[in-house]
Amino acid sequence: MIKFFKKKPKEKQPPQLMDIDGMPIEAGDQVFSQRYDLGQCTVELEGLEFFYVSQHSEKKVSYVKMIDAITGHQKVKKV
Repeated sequence: MIKFFKKKPKEKQPPQLMDIDGMPIEAGDQVFSQRYDLGQCTVELEGLEFFYVSQHSEKKVSYVKMIDAITGHQKVKKV
């Protein structure tokens, strides 16, 4: 059978992040981390993955490690 309607490949996009209060987080935002003793961080986007970069220690942590198991939001608070 000939397929007349082909599905268009979807463009990959970075995930939509929400802080602990449900506010959207975007690249360049300032947040306060509640894990890994990062303190105040800047959100950076590299490729399709977000990273939290500490302003004090320059430590870099992936957004995957900051997911809250219950809500699915990030364990950070937007400043």
